[in-house]
Amino acid sequence: MEFSVQTANPAKAETPCLLVPVFKGGDLLPTVAKLDDASERLIGQLLERGDFDAVLGNVQMVPFAPGLGAERILLIGLGEREKCQEAAFIKALDAAMTALVKLPIDEASVIFADVPLTDRDPAWKARKVMEAVERAIYRFDQFKSSPAPAPSLAKLTLIISDADAVAQVKQGALVGNAIGQGINYTRTLGNLPANICTPRYLAEQAQQLGRDSQGALEVDILDEEALEALGAGSLLSVGRGSKEPTRLIVMKYQGAENADEAPHVLVGKGITFDTGGISLKPGEGMDEMKFDMCGAASVFGTVKAVLAIKPKLNLVFIVAAAENMPDGHATKPGDIIKTLKGLTVEVLNTDAEGRLVLCDALTYAERFTPASVVDIATLTGAVIVGLGHHATGLLSNDDDLALDLLDAGEGAWDRAWHLPLWDEYQEQLESNFADLANIGGRPAGTITAACFLSRFADHFPWAHLDIAGTAWHSGKQKGATGRPVGLLTQYLLDREADAQVENSDV
Repeated sequence: MEFSVQTANPAKAETPCLLVPVFKGGDLLPTVAKLDDASERLIGQLLERGDFDAVLGNVQMVPFAPGLGAERILLIGLGEREKCQEAAFIKALDAAMTALVKLPIDEASVIFADVPLTDRDPAWKARKVMEAVERAIYRFDQFKSSPAPAPSLAKLTLIISDADAVAQVKQGALVGNAIGQGINYTRTLGNLPANICTPRYLAEQAQQLGRDSQGALEVDILDEEALEALGAGSLLSVGRGSKEPTRLIVMKYQGAENADEAPHVLVGKGITFDTGGISLKPGEGMDEMKFDMCGAASVFGTVKAVLAIKPKLNLVFIVAAAENMPDGHATKPGDIIKTLKGLTVEVLNTDAEGRLVLCDALTYAERFTPASVVDIATLTGAVIVGLGHHATGLLSNDDDLALDLLDAGEGAWDRAWHLPLWDEYQEQLESNFADLANIGGRPAGTITAACFLSRFADHFPWAHLDIAGTAWHSGKQKGATGRPVGLLTQYLLDREADAQVENSDV
């Protein structure tokens, strides 16, 4: 989406459509008051007569506004001023952009950056505007014989009242545009059916990103022969029952001025379809197990955003991709496998396969001597029981890293919740026959899954994001959400800011 930033009087802005946010009770923003005055109190009269109710998310088109440069205005309800904070602001934005992209226009103007939010600057609001419009223009209908016409909207102008804020609004919009496109890329990968989005397809996507990056992204693909030679027995065990070959995908981005600067590593679970293996899942809802690679998809989406923003960091992105199927070669409950780290695992349930691919990926990450490692996975149904579909589960062996991720989630408004990772939970993974079991029973399932992973992350600061509750929607709105691309990108941008401060102090 193309964008620009202007400080012009909104009443004189010549645009096919002007988006106008309005509080309940006739409480007009100063910018909106200018529009009201110029249009002979059009907005005020609509509110006073009850022709427009400014409840949160309500949208109304006004096809002609005398005295304004805009051909039409789109009124968007913000609800009550005192209740308008981040969640309300984003809900109003989503409603506005959903209505906007249905119009037969190719450009529009918005004044949302002037909406007052506690502790949120114009750059943050501009970022959210661009993320919202990218969400709104997203379509996934390439498999329909008669897809709906694509939205014609191609350019958005952000009108602000503070001329001193132009630079930061432009930067916020740039970041929001990049994150929005990364989110949509993640959604597409997640929404693709498993007969197309296979481990090999993900590897091809990585290679395409590398080609498109003009040398900024180095890509290595480890096939099954390479993984066998490496000793990644746990990752390989998951794909044994599938005709689709397993892949370990490694993407390296060198953005720091010091080439030897320790990289931050993101690791994604890429189970492109999860039947449960021999521990077969129930048939109902199994179609949604194409979303079991959304951790990997979020890593790809973050790569997409990084390549657009170009942070001055060294980064490594790792995706462990496999398909979990039952056949005569599949891993069986009770089998013992050997991990890349050398630990042996008794597989008590083949449907707890995500941790089996991630553990070898985490061990592989150790070779980069990372500054931090964050893995992202649709790992447990238990996290949905505990947190529902609003917060991502967060567990970590490093409190500072956990706080950094929580802060990034708040900053991106893609929030996580910190769960304990106490040694007492490790006892549930004891095995009579191997170094550890791959499940710890029903109690604290999300925590014991993270405890398993922690055994393979003891040489670096590590955190685990369980996105099983936040990566996709079910029901009529079925589809991938693109989370937590916002959180991950914000985390990396925060690390860049920290590095700049450290370098300036040297």
